[in-house]
Amino acid sequence: MGKITGFLELQRIREAAQPAGERVRHYREFVLTLGDDDAAKQGARCMDCGIPFCQSGCPVHNVIPDWNDLVYRRQWRQALDVLHSTNNFPEFTGRVCPAPCETACTLNINNDPVGIKSIEHFIIDRGWEEGWVTPQPLASRSGRRVAIVGSGPAGLACAQQLARAGHDVVVFEKNDRIGGLLRYGIPDFKLEKVAINRRMAQMAEEGVEFRPNSHVGSGIAARNLLRDYDAIVLTGGAEAPRDLDVPGRDLDGVHFAMEFLPQQNRVVAGDRVPTQIMATGKHVVVIGGGDTGSDCVGTSNRHGAASITQFELLPQPPVSENKPLVWPNWPIKLRTSSSHEEGCNRDWSVTTKRFEGSHGQVERLVAARVEWQRDGNGPPKMVEIPGSEFELKADLVLFAMGFVGPVQSGLLEQFGVECDARSNVKADTENYRTSVPKVFAAGDMRRGQSLVVWAIREGRQAARAVDEFLMGVSALPR
Repeated sequence: MGKITGFLELQRIREAAQPAGERVRHYREFVLTLGDDDAAKQGARCMDCGIPFCQSGCPVHNVIPDWNDLVYRRQWRQALDVLHSTNNFPEFTGRVCPAPCETACTLNINNDPVGIKSIEHFIIDRGWEEGWVTPQPLASRSGRRVAIVGSGPAGLACAQQLARAGHDVVVFEKNDRIGGLLRYGIPDFKLEKVAINRRMAQMAEEGVEFRPNSHVGSGIAARNLLRDYDAIVLTGGAEAPRDLDVPGRDLDGVHFAMEFLPQQNRVVAGDRVPTQIMATGKHVVVIGGGDTGSDCVGTSNRHGAASITQFELLPQPPVSENKPLVWPNWPIKLRTSSSHEEGCNRDWSVTTKRFEGSHGQVERLVAARVEWQRDGNGPPKMVEIPGSEFELKADLVLFAMGFVGPVQSGLLEQFGVECDARSNVKADTENYRTSVPKVFAAGDMRRGQSLVVWAIREGRQAARAVDEFLMGVSALPR
């Protein structure tokens, strides 16, 4: 694949980006797609390694070596066809996926991996520019009706696949716009919403009907869907955030990240949000070191925060992994996002003890340092270090500590589906069926908080399971 000696001759080329000082002034995407020559050079670095671990590292099993080779040979249209054969929305993953494929790249054992994500980004953007991404409507219809509840990446992938199998698909979304986490979770500077809008236009021409402002379980009874549809797929995500039960939790200025981030997305979309939570001029503390916390940092920088501190309960990970030990698996190592580069104080092994303030408004966060101690063969336990307590100025505190599972009230209660020990909807990865006849589940609602690329995979696989349930057989790929 690619040029036989390319990995020896060519270095990884990283996508360029606007300088931090410029990009914090707006909410547009700032990562620049590779040019033709650089994309071809990156494709040339693919090693013909025999066993493409990149494919096993990718949840949707993208046929990465094939489209790397096609990009090297400048066969852009064919590369797009290969890319779309496994991934309905590469413009989403090419922007927001953490690229486990690159971690698994054979070249990553002792060198920089192939820039797989940047090549994917290049292919799909080129496809849209050239007009190669077009609707694929099916002339014959099956007469079967399917309801998709939730319009995030799992729901959209499932809907598109089922429409292309000839079924009549209706997507129900409780919010006023389609897209789920893509629309109201990921900031516009990482994923501009035109990417969702043009896919919606494509899917509408393929026969998918979108119903925003349609909250199943509140306003729309689950029994109505059970009555009116031949199959139902629950793809509502894992929206119950992890909370922090400490003194002062009820003070104004203490919010979940998903109260803060969607408001800015709405403003960028042109909505008026009179009660918008703003970081302007404030000392911001973000609790949680993952992607959602990073998004809070980036948004706070654009608001013009006075200071931003992000801390994590776990210890600081190593700067680089021990590749011979962990490859091709996803390593635990220090990851610095573009939002961190824009300005942020980061700290680790910190626990929050309480919030303090006056007149009902948070002003300080009291924290302490911890260490993780192992007693015998059991899991490590968190122990507070005596005398390590300290204070931080905090006018705005954002919880970005992850999600504990799907919201149980409303939708899941009405459908009466069985949940597993982690409160996720119980369904396996073979047929995706729940405990309720003709009701399926996929994405974060089934597997718990995860990645966009995993949601796309589950949506595609659930679509095949639904198609097989309705028709007896299915030609859809898994």
